Amino acid sequence: MTARIVSIGTAVPPTRIRQEDVRDLFAGQDGADRLTRRRTQAVFDASAIAQRHTVIDELAALQNGDTAGPRTFLGADGTLLSPTTGTRNDVYTRAAPELTAAAARSALAGGGVEASAITHVVTVSCTGFFAPGPDYRLVRDLGLSPTVERAHLGFIGCAAALPALRVATALATSRPGAVVLVVCTELCTLHVRASADPQQIVAASVFADGAAAAIVTADPAIGRGGGLELDRFGSVLTDEGETDMVWTIGDNGFEMILSAEVPRIIGREIRGAVGRFLGDDAVPEVWAVHPGGRSVLDRVEGGLELAPHALAASRAVLRDFGNMSSATILFILAALLRDDGIVDGARVAGLAFGPGLTVESALMTRRRPSVAADDDVLLALAASV
Repeated sequence: MTARIVSIGTAVPPTRIRQEDVRDLFAGQDGADRLTRRRTQAVFDASAIAQRHTVIDELAALQNGDTAGPRTFLGADGTLLSPTTGTRNDVYTRAAPELTAAAARSALAGGGVEASAITHVVTVSCTGFFAPGPDYRLVRDLGLSPTVERAHLGFIGCAAALPALRVATALATSRPGAVVLVVCTELCTLHVRASADPQQIVAASVFADGAAAAIVTADPAIGRGGGLELDRFGSVLTDEGETDMVWTIGDNGFEMILSAEVPRIIGREIRGAVGRFLGDDAVPEVWAVHPGGRSVLDRVEGGLELAPHALAASRAVLRDFGNMSSATILFILAALLRDDGIVDGARVAGLAFGPGLTVESALMTRRRPSVAADDDVLLALAASV
């Protein structure tokens, strides 16, 4: 049996922030010297991001000139505040379940799958913690069976969606009738902060909030036909990078180390990592690459000698949504599922990068839905006439 992604649903918070507004906010902080302001402007302008979404409503309120109400992340004068990790996590606990459920409902509706058909839930997040967690809340919020088996992949970082799909594939192919709901929810903007540190400036320029869900099953009778067949997965640790991408918990939020070496390491390592994964297989026709940032995509494109349009879907998601950590690769796959230009049988390569430095890979096959039986009859009648 071959497992497939039947459908993918996505959800973002209603607050949309323009990149130039966030740039000016960070560059205009009191105490920012001339070098910090110039660096902030340059990093934000080079990000290839037009807009992002956030659960921090105060950012939108400031854009609209509304300075009333309680302030947690942003002072009435535009000063970025520094709430504790507990305060940030409280917002995560309130906001993450709703976004998680919205993405899941979208996936169920898009795939024509009833909530009662779900047998397993796999949730993913690295931007907050609570228990009973997102997996438990999904069962309650969607009215799933209380016997649904649950698993949570936490604190793996941007690469976590592909390991989650790997777990779902193992469940779907080993359990007859299994229907697995995978949901990645990340509220990255809860942890941004004002800083003169170049690494923190980069993090502030790219990270965003969003959730994405996928329905995975090996049962051909479940949901609508077509989708993405999940052929195989790979994982490799690069020879360097253990200290260049790091995600830790501090007193005033989670702290990201994202050095300038990350794109260069990926550029040096990607050809070998992908070569080992593909083996003797031909180069896939379609690529879904996690956009850790514009420079990461540039390095992957150059390292693999891809055509300029090969990463168009990845660049479009980066432009419109930013880097939503683990959820981002599912946004890209959702865009590819909507692309009528991708033919049946086209092979899709997925790549995502996480702390370590870790490269996660997936090889998939695009399957177009077959024409329904009733449509076949109508077509035959039309041809006979």
